[in-house]
Amino acid sequence: MSMFDDDRPKKPVQHEIGSDLSSLSVDDIDRRIALLRQEIARLEADREEKGAGRRAAENLFKS
Repeated sequence: MSMFDDDRPKKPVQHEIGSDLSSLSVDDIDRRIALLRQEIARLEADREEKGAGRRAAENLFKS
């Protein structure tokens, strides 16, 4: 190992749906669960924002 290994940017934790979980520790699984919960919250917020825009457009054309 090089003394410069710690200077390399670390890849962000990612999760691929259906990936093998057997090599993950409990802490790794907890991190992935947290990551997926954040992504679900982001998706739900975007869905709500787009839904509000759609409802506003529908109301505009109903008048």
